[in-house]
Amino acid sequence: MSTAGLLAVEAAVIWVLVTGLWAVSVAVRDTSIVDIFWGSGFVVAACVAFALADGSRDRRLLLALLVTAWGLRLTVYLARRNLGKGEDSRYAAMRRRHGDRWPLRSLVVVFWLQGALMWVVSLPVPVAMTDPTPAGLVALDWVGGALWAVGLAFEAVGDAQLARFKADPGSRGKVMDRGLWRYTRHPNYFGDFCVWWGIWLIALSTGSAWWTAVGPIVMSVLLIRVSGAALLERSLIQRREGYADYVARTSAFFPRPPRHH
Repeated sequence: MSTAGLLAVEAAVIWVLVTGLWAVSVAVRDTSIVDIFWGSGFVVAACVAFALADGSRDRRLLLALLVTAWGLRLTVYLARRNLGKGEDSRYAAMRRRHGDRWPLRSLVVVFWLQGALMWVVSLPVPVAMTDPTPAGLVALDWVGGALWAVGLAFEAVGDAQLARFKADPGSRGKVMDRGLWRYTRHPNYFGDFCVWWGIWLIALSTGSAWWTAVGPIVMSVLLIRVSGAALLERSLIQRREGYADYVARTSAFFPRPPRHH
């Protein structure tokens, strides 16, 4: 299958998935299920690309495995954390603000928007999977895989450390500044950043996918400036005592030793 053909199929599959998920969200009155699905959507797209593309089998398999491991871990983590706790406060506020218009509005501004972002961010995967050269894995594939592994470790370890912190009654009202959180205020977002730049490096080894850097660029902007770190910190500074001091001494995104403050 051609690259253009595969990208069109991926767009159609993602559209069907997010539209179906929207219908479920209307039925259960919970828009935040879209966040749980985010990682799994990438897994479905990667599996479709693996099945339909005819590029290097080794690289197709590597990309499919890496995306699946990342996406399923994220889905399981968010499902365990969020299911049964009601709609996320961000979406609940939007529901109150828009009233009866919210179901239809959420289809466009939440589900279709996230579907479009998913298609853009995942571009390195289908494009690389349609390129047959080089047939085997090369040094850049392994470099990309190593960066992906660093990212997954930051995500998994950071999420586990935060979960243990929140589960400790003695931590109530305090700021998490231990473990990886001592070196970056957002180890999980930094991990996502590394994962998708690592995947792009693997795609880059084909020589034809350089332009798909738009995918990790979009993900990076989302994580740093839009819906990730920036959005979370606006609320934390207002409601968490000591968070401003934590901000003053700890890197916003890229890990480094804390400042003396």
